[in-house]
Amino acid sequence: MRIMRVLLLVSVGAVLAGCGADGEPIQPTMNANIGVGSSGTHVGGGIGLRRGGLGIYLGR
Repeated sequence: MRIMRVLLLVSVGAVLAGCGADGEPIQPTMNANIGVGSSGTHVGGGIGLRRGGLGIYLGR
C-alpha cells in the first residue's frame, strides 16, 4: 500500500509540474505549411514546447 501512495504522489507532482501549477506554464506550439512551386508540392509541420526562454521544436 505504501508503494501505491508513493507512486500516486509522484504522478500528481508530475502532472502539476507539467501544467505549470508550480510556476510559468509550458506552452505547446504547432505549425503546418503547404508549399507549391515549380518542382511540386511540399508539406511540412512540427510541434514544440516552450517554457520561459527554453524551447524544444521537432519538425521541418
